[in-house]
Amino acid sequence: MVYFQLTTGRIITVYIAQGVIMVAFLYLAIKILLRDRKRLNLIFAGLYISPVIGFLINFLYAPMTDEFIVLILNFFTNFGIFYAPIFIVVFDLILLKSEKVISTSKQLIILIIYGIAMFGMIFFLFIPGFGVTINQGTGWSPEWSLPFLLYVILVETIGALIPSLYFSFQIYKKFEDEMLKRKWRFFIYGFIALMTFMYAIFISNYLANATVRLLIGAIGIILALLGGFLMYFGVGKQIEK
Repeated sequence: MVYFQLTTGRIITVYIAQGVIMVAFLYLAIKILLRDRKRLNLIFAGLYISPVIGFLINFLYAPMTDEFIVLILNFFTNFGIFYAPIFIVVFDLILLKSEKVISTSKQLIILIIYGIAMFGMIFFLFIPGFGVTINQGTGWSPEWSLPFLLYVILVETIGALIPSLYFSFQIYKKFEDEMLKRKWRFFIYGFIALMTFMYAIFISNYLANATVRLLIGAIGIILALLGGFLMYFGVGKQIEK
């Protein structure tokens, strides 16, 4: 039987803080897709849509107190949010090499391989002390083990962070027009802001300290919104046409 319980802190963190980010990301994704639904637009919009799905799942389980259901839904929340950066790897590769070289099948292969690696998080959940703990003792907030933290950081860093930054700088070096270089810098700064927010979540979940959670939550809203809008104004606003 599933019981429901929701504290003031959870309401503020989940439904207000994360809600603001979700609405902003959904708005940007819709802006990109309304003008054109070509593959490049779809890939870039994935950066925003993926975490929106994660936040929606989080809204669903936030008031629940069934440990098993909460743990599984938390996994899918994490997957949705942490999967997002791989879309920038594919997006950068298309811009760098063209859609003919990075064909649809190659794009799917990249997305699937990263998805499989990220899905590996689920195996930690069934090993005591190696995964995520969410129960009444943790205040129904996730607490990560060190092995789980290291696994997520490894996948995120090798699979998304390093390739995205490398390809982004390769693209930047090809620009000669100063206006294009300026817009692309916005894109890079925005990506760094989003990734900083994501790694801050990792650390916060590992430390499992109420003060740290509150601090990172407050800073996280700024980083997420700043990052999302910088990337949109740097690139997304142009590719929507």
